[in-house]
Amino acid sequence: MLPFAPMSKWFSILLLACASAHAAPSTSSSEDIDRLLTDKGLLNQLVEVRQSMTDKAHSVADNVAGKAHTVVDRTSDLVVTAMGFLGVPYRRGGSTVEGGFDCSGFVRAMYQQTVGMMLPRSANQQAAITQVIDKKELQPGDLVFFNTMRRTFSHVGIYVGEGKFIHSPRSGSEVRVESMQDAYWVRRFNGARRVATVSADTPSASH
Repeated sequence: MLPFAPMSKWFSILLLACASAHAAPSTSSSEDIDRLLTDKGLLNQLVEVRQSMTDKAHSVADNVAGKAHTVVDRTSDLVVTAMGFLGVPYRRGGSTVEGGFDCSGFVRAMYQQTVGMMLPRSANQQAAITQVIDKKELQPGDLVFFNTMRRTFSHVGIYVGEGKFIHSPRSGSEVRVESMQDAYWVRRFNGARRVATVSADTPSASH
């Protein structure tokens, strides 16, 4: 029986090794599962954060696009409405279709009627409260100013596109469209402005 003792010993060692080999993966597998679950939880959180950020980005984009469409619609309405007053006679201090318009009275009436903004009464005050823009940035609905009385910003009109503007020029004339490329207006151009805020009504004399 002695010769077989070593084999029995080695067989026991082999069994213990196999048992250990099978037991180790069980512990490792459990840890891996916990890790995967934890990673999955983090992944889900990241996905939720990403989705939230994407939703917010889309919301902001939609809001900006909506505002852009609103601005375009308002300026289009402004130009179309202004064109409807072609032929109304000039009247110094006038701001109604019945009584006639002067230049700033015409601009003020158009913005009040179509955009709901009450601009100041005089051309120079309208220039003072509006946003300065480059001539190259002009869009329909923007304001253009000229020196027609030997002082800056003494005349104003509404830009309608393609280098043209609509205005009420002077006594004996009427609301009409003219080209800013005409030599008379080129020499007297003072600058372009964009109406961006609502301003309080400030009565003042205008030409």
